Order: sequence, then structure tokens, then C-alpha cells
Amino acid sequence: MGHALLQTTIAGSLPKPSWLAAPKQLWAPWLLEGEALEEGMKDAVRLVLYDQNAAGIDIVSDGEQTRRHFVTTFIESLEGIDFEHKRTMRIRDRYDAEVPVVVGPVSRRKPVFLEHARFLRAETSKRIKFTLPGPMTMVDTLFDGYYKSREKLAGVFADILNAEACELEALGIHIIQFDEPAFNVFMDEVRDWGIASLEQAAAGLKCRTATHICYGYGIKANIDWKNSIGSEWRQYESTFPLLAKSTIDQISLECANSKVPLELISLLGGKDIMVGAIDVTTEQVETPEQVAKVIRAAMKYVAPEKLYPCTNCGLVPLSREAARGKLRALAAGAAIVRKELAG
Repeated sequence: MGHALLQTTIAGSLPKPSWLAAPKQLWAPWLLEGEALEEGMKDAVRLVLYDQNAAGIDIVSDGEQTRRHFVTTFIESLEGIDFEHKRTMRIRDRYDAEVPVVVGPVSRRKPVFLEHARFLRAETSKRIKFTLPGPMTMVDTLFDGYYKSREKLAGVFADILNAEACELEALGIHIIQFDEPAFNVFMDEVRDWGIASLEQAAAGLKCRTATHICYGYGIKANIDWKNSIGSEWRQYESTFPLLAKSTIDQISLECANSKVPLELISLLGGKDIMVGAIDVTTEQVETPEQVAKVIRAAMKYVAPEKLYPCTNCGLVPLSREAARGKLRALAAGAAIVRKELAG
């Protein structure tokens, strides 16, 4: 049974079993093929549901166990994109990567995650969050050799995502989250067309909608970038007022061991806030009291009924043991504050 206040959830990914993919790697290749891979993915989803339930997480997800990467796995299923002849491109204005190329009109042949979401829905009675990449972050994860316009390509992706999201909603998914780490980098584009494309992706949905905006996975390129952006991370300052006026219901942000001034949460008046209370850059497991401290600090700027303790970002680069410990700490920290509120 979920709690009325401070319902816990995760931002997205959880580590995969070592028999499914190499541990502690982003984009790790599958170690199984064919029917064995499909069976392995389902078993992995069952395991991460078990871990979330055992830890006491309230709103669960599939931990992205059926995806090699939170963006490219979706893109792989689309027409008009060449994965054979990749190009080197700057990602998030931070590091270079070999990325697929848009070579023609982009379209969706068939649902991408529908069957995986159907399986997830059948495996749990809890409230479910399902994650999708956001339009701007999709644009920033490939080379556009066809549209020659990031805004136009984002609009195409937004329509595709909207069709996918509507199908997921029809299955009984409670929250659909669009991951937009690019929103912390390209501020002018967020203002000019990023918010509009995000709203386009969420258009018409009756379930809760969310967007996750963080400072990246706990990998060296992201950690180095964080170390370079000063004593205060104020990227949210230009984005949050725009999101406050948007149709998106929930905003996920990075708070634990970050240099984000928590008063920036005030710029999101009226929105549900998923407060990142778990650091994804270290294997060290937080204590429940450390988690509770972040939650208490956030409650100065958001009412408890609007606050959802969460992870800063995905946990896939970490060990499964550390991830399980962090899930337990997240739930236990929320429980401490929940008890204080009740008392």
C-alpha cells in the first residue's frame, strides 16, 4: 500500500544483472540473443520490481531493463535513421560520441515499448512510472543529416513520442516521464522550442506527466562537467519558470550532493517535485538520515503533498548491491520525515 505523503520513486534506470549485460557500463551490449534475450529481459524486470518492493519504493518502474540506453533504444525502432554509418558528435555540449544519423523522414513503424510496458503492468499492482526520452534530448543524441533543423526534428520526435505515450497510458501506466537532461545545457533552445516540443509529446494525456532534468549519469564526463560549472549550479533558474507555466505535472531534479540552490524549487510553484535525494556518482550508500535531510531542506520550498523523494538520475552505472542499498535508504529516509510530519 502506498503512502499519502512523500511517495518514493526512481528517476529511471537500475543496474542490469551481469548475465544480461556487462555491469557498470552505459550502452553495455546484450549478452543474450533472440528468445533468450526476451526471457532475460523479463526476468530482469521481475528482479528490479522485487528490489523496489523489498526496499519499500512506492511508485515503481521497470528500471529500463529492456533498454541498452535511455535514448538510442527508442531511436533504433524508428525509420529514417542509419545506425550503420555513425558520425562523431558532441553530446550535451560535453563529450564526443559515435551517434546514428538521420538520413530521411523519421517515422515509427510500430509501438516501441508497448509489450514491455504491458508485461510490467501485469507484474505489479503498484503505481507505475514509465520513462521515455524527451524530444530535445533525442535530437541531441544523433546527427541530423536530413531535416537540418533541431527544432523541426524535435517536432517530429514529439509526435512520435505522443503516439507512444498514448498507447502506454491506455495500458494503465500512471506516470509517463520524458527525460530531458538537454534542458540543463541548451537554455535558449529550451525557451525557443524545447518546452513547446515537450508539451507536444505530452499532449492529450490524462495520466500524470513528468520531465526529468538532471546533471547526468555518474560517469567521468559528467562529473568533470559538474566540477567546471562553479560553486552554484543555477541552470534550473532559466528553465523552471518556463516549466512552471507548462502543462507538465511533475519535475524531477538533482539535489543530493549537488550545488543546486534549493530555493530554485520555488520557481516551480504548483508542480509536483521529484527531489533527487540519492547521489548517483558514488557507490557509497546514503544513510536514511542523509536522505531525510535532503527531503527536509526541500520542504522549505515545496509542500510535502507535492514532494516525491527520488534518485538524482539513473543508477545503471552502479553495482546492483549499491543500488539496492540506495533504494532502501531512499524509502527509509522518506519514512523518517513522514513520521515527523505525522507526529
